[in-house]
Amino acid sequence: MSAGLVILVVIAIATAGFFIGRSRSLSAVNGNIRQLHSLPGYYGQTVFLAAAVPALLVAFGWLLLQPILVESQITNMIAPSDIAEGSSRGLVMADVRRIATGLDVAIATGALTEDQLGALSADQSDVRALLGSVGVALASEVKESVLVASKTYREMTATLRSAMAIIVILLSLGGAVFSLSRIKPDFRARNVSETAVKALLILSSTVAILTTIGIIASLLFETAHFFRLYPAKDFLFSLTWNPQFTGGSDLGILPLLWGTLYVSFVALVFAVPIGLLVAIYLSEYATRKVRSIVKPAIEILAGIPTIVYGLFALITVGPLLRDYFAQPLGLGTSSSSVMTAGIVMGIMLIPFVSSLSDDVINAVPQAMRDGSYGLGATQSETVKQVILPAALPGIVGAVLLAASRAIGETMIVVMGAGAAAKLDLNPFEAMTTITVKIVSQLTGDTEFASPETLVAFALGLSLFVVTLGLNVLALYIVRKYREQYE
Repeated sequence: MSAGLVILVVIAIATAGFFIGRSRSLSAVNGNIRQLHSLPGYYGQTVFLAAAVPALLVAFGWLLLQPILVESQITNMIAPSDIAEGSSRGLVMADVRRIATGLDVAIATGALTEDQLGALSADQSDVRALLGSVGVALASEVKESVLVASKTYREMTATLRSAMAIIVILLSLGGAVFSLSRIKPDFRARNVSETAVKALLILSSTVAILTTIGIIASLLFETAHFFRLYPAKDFLFSLTWNPQFTGGSDLGILPLLWGTLYVSFVALVFAVPIGLLVAIYLSEYATRKVRSIVKPAIEILAGIPTIVYGLFALITVGPLLRDYFAQPLGLGTSSSSVMTAGIVMGIMLIPFVSSLSDDVINAVPQAMRDGSYGLGATQSETVKQVILPAALPGIVGAVLLAASRAIGETMIVVMGAGAAAKLDLNPFEAMTTITVKIVSQLTGDTEFASPETLVAFALGLSLFVVTLGLNVLALYIVRKYREQYE
């Protein structure tokens, strides 16, 4: 029985237990709900939780530990002589898993029977043909020991899967029966249910925190590995980015950092004024009907995929800037440039700035507007001298969050700014960013023992530090100055 089917059976048992538990609680008081400590639904929930939670935890733990146990046993069956020159034990184990999968598929499709499997030998010429017929391709000949290991792998996996199904289903049934036996009028089912919900909320928070810690730890570990192979001083202060997988690489981050900040600066110069003016108009001047139309129309920009923006930059904005600005002014001949990527990215950021700023401006108390009008100020004077100063911390936070979004963008830069890593002030020259080079360094056949590949993790950590700093700065500004207007 597959793991998915086992989980479905457990959910079915728990669901049935919910309805049985609810009915049992009502029958215990002859339908008089007032005699129950909790509502009938809570009694059903306790049965559902007792039937589902322990069984699913065991199932997930089993699925995590089973491959480790099986592979540790099978690895011991592979002798050093079975490992070809230039190969490794890990590659042999990959062949074992593929062969075991192929044997399962062959039996499922009728191409092989269990009796034939027992007599199957690596000396037979049809072994590779059999595996090929079910879509399993191997790079080397099948050795007898590898075939035996594959058969054992398949048998152990099937045995442990069956054992898991039996144990999990029995545990689910036992939990349901035990919970049903506890249903009495004075049983505090609501407390049990709310405790379980609280535990679920804590678990969800813990998962989010552990995920963040895992991301940071993986970046730090691989970055430390990179700095053992490549000097940190050269990475941080070199003005050249020239990775050569054959050796002699220059992996300085400064050209990439400059390109990232330059493109982001152009995007913010384009997006912030437009987004802020849109927010002021929607919150202070637009009628309710106009606002109901314009605001959703602008926010549609936030839902457009970045690859579409990239195509727009490549086909429309780039040639337009090249033909009407760069070439006539003698500033460049390429349609890929910082200005192209910056303008298109700025268009993408407009809804970020406008929506956040609009929410902040609307949060300014109406009493401040009324006080300004009472002193004889016009609407424009009120906006300039009262509303914007009051909303300034939130607006700055919105701008910094938009900057973090711009720094992490990839597709628009790939298609709009090019891939040249250089230090240049000309906005009509092609440049690149950190995110683009992370992708390029991890694309294709990569060997995670070379500095040219590991540098992607150092770049990722650098980008993480920059965006984290901007986010922390935004939160600090918002929290510090918001208190003055509450």
